[in-house]
Amino acid sequence: MTNRVQDLLGIQIPIVQAPMTFIANAALAVAVSEAGGMGVIETLSPQGREDLARVRELTSAPVGANLMIQGWKKDPSIVEVIAEAGITYVATSAGDPALFTDRLHDAGMTVFHVVGSLRAAQKAVDAGVDGLVVEGVEGGGFKGALGASTMVLLPLIAGQIDLPIIAAGGICDATSMAAAFVLGAEGVQMGTRMLATTEAVVHQHFKDAITAADDSGTVLLSVPGNPTMRVLRNQLTETVDAAAGVNLLERITDLYFGGEMDASVANTGQVSARIDEVLPVAAVIEAMWAGCTAALDAGRARLG
Repeated sequence: MTNRVQDLLGIQIPIVQAPMTFIANAALAVAVSEAGGMGVIETLSPQGREDLARVRELTSAPVGANLMIQGWKKDPSIVEVIAEAGITYVATSAGDPALFTDRLHDAGMTVFHVVGSLRAAQKAVDAGVDGLVVEGVEGGGFKGALGASTMVLLPLIAGQIDLPIIAAGGICDATSMAAAFVLGAEGVQMGTRMLATTEAVVHQHFKDAITAADDSGTVLLSVPGNPTMRVLRNQLTETVDAAAGVNLLERITDLYFGGEMDASVANTGQVSARIDEVLPVAAVIEAMWAGCTAALDAGRARLG
């Protein structure tokens, strides 16, 4: 059996970088792609779109893009921007995949849609996507308040839908990658692990907060007027009034790039509890790929 994620994306190692708004820039994406995985550039910010335009000056390796549907549903010109950048893989998210899948296919792109439920997965299949990014509620960033964990969601979807699956949420090393493959994935996607790398442009205070977090270090936060998000615990998450009508994301760049860790909320997954050092992207990917088979063998040995 061949690996369909590798075949469809044209990559050596089935590891994909999560498309984090403001953070998923050309430098990080190129580091991932040059290491054999799939780097992804976000498209919501002006800097992200500029990075799309120049990424081919930096690498000839495959690079992907994210298309957040809610942000672009009234402006399909984003498809032309992505196509002109020489992008062949697009991860769509946060909206109805039927709005863009045909346009992206017509432009020659492979489309995976990010889903957090079986119902969303079935809707993506009906829209004609090429694959799914199945993300459990333990992952960082925007989430459904009633979402299931990767341990439940991934085998549920893999057992009912015959499309290549990239697993996301709770993955940071060879052991968690091996588990994802056992549960039905053919690739993995990481956000929080990629934040704690030398190439990530976020402030060192943010990286330090990730490596210092324990298994209660994140919270699924639902505040009216804001999306439900999994974020690091900080002073804001502990004191925000659910009825205050505050915009939790208003100063997010001050947190990400200025290191003001109580200025906003830091979109981060529960897997931060398992990350204890900042490493180069290549070291993370190489260790995962080299160790995945050993992790599977160790699991078989424990069967007795």
